[in-house]
Amino acid sequence: MIRKSQSLYPVVAKTHPGMSGKNNEDRFGVTAFQLNKKNPTPVLLAVLSDGIGGHKAGEVAAEIAVNQITQTAMESKGLQPIQIMQAGIERASHAIHAESQKDTGKQGMGATIAIAWMIGHRLFTASVGDSRIYLIRGDRIRQLSVDHTWIQEALDNNILTPEQVEGHPNRHVIRRYLGGPTPPEIDFRMVLAHGEADQTALNNQGVTLQTGDRLVLTSDGLTDLVSDAEILAAFEVDATNLAVDNLINLANQRGGHDNITIISFEIPDGMQVVANKRSFFPFGCVLTTVIIAAIALLVLGFFWLQKTPINLGFLNRTQEPMQVTLNPMMTSAPQSTATQDNSSGPKLVPTATVQPLSPQTPQTGGYPPPDEMVLTPVTPQANP
Repeated sequence: MIRKSQSLYPVVAKTHPGMSGKNNEDRFGVTAFQLNKKNPTPVLLAVLSDGIGGHKAGEVAAEIAVNQITQTAMESKGLQPIQIMQAGIERASHAIHAESQKDTGKQGMGATIAIAWMIGHRLFTASVGDSRIYLIRGDRIRQLSVDHTWIQEALDNNILTPEQVEGHPNRHVIRRYLGGPTPPEIDFRMVLAHGEADQTALNNQGVTLQTGDRLVLTSDGLTDLVSDAEILAAFEVDATNLAVDNLINLANQRGGHDNITIISFEIPDGMQVVANKRSFFPFGCVLTTVIIAAIALLVLGFFWLQKTPINLGFLNRTQEPMQVTLNPMMTSAPQSTATQDNSSGPKLVPTATVQPLSPQTPQTGGYPPPDEMVLTPVTPQANP
């Protein structure tokens, strides 16, 4: 992929340390690309990480996570996003663990991760931990990612009811994170409808988004204090920049006990990308030429045997070059420059009585076939 200084997707990304007095251990990266020199399809990689554990170490882990994942994507051709995200997360986890072994003050550090990767209109996601990915379409909001927390597993296994979650002592216990001795189980499920089966959620990777769809990535400093409905309402009422500011202010008004980070971008109108079929054409030309030649030889042989004069024409084939129509580019949001602190202590990861979720791995082999987006109860809309 080729890195670009500007993004075609309008992006706002902001972070705030919160009101607890701790320094900011959240990190994020928003990077724009095009696929290659011959294919200018726009690409946007958004990575959000929440550091955990150890004095002055959570922010180190989060920064390693964002940098390693972004670097892995930059070194790739961008044609197999699932495999690339998996390689980047595993690489980041190993790097965090190795760094933690160098300094006793960094032992036990780790990080969550949430990734949204747009290639043209197609979305790919990955997550580990409790940082979230949301999709907003019209007047509906859907959490695409799944929380890897003790609470979520207890809810899934009917150990707790939603009414018992508020104030529960294990509310902030995460079950997966980057930085352990072995890489974490990466969640590639993309939940587009309530009650969706795991395999269906896995197959949603590469779904085609519509003009006006909005992606929101956020750390738990926001979602602990602000509901999904309030996140939706903020973007319905105000422009993106003001909506992000208002959500951060709302979380701080309610205590702001943790760092707050939000990345938001939308699919712009008029971003038309025509699929490049040129790579398939040379093989078709060769095959067609061979067939025509074989037929010509048969015809020549037949008329030669019949001693009859012949006239042969030729088949002329042309192909339209790939065309890409794009909107004027918008500058992507700058990264944060947060400092370090651990005054509120690390999140704990004790052994829970709930069994962890089974490994979730989508089908490999590049782009999966696109699926129609469904946000219950909205009727699916045609892709632009």
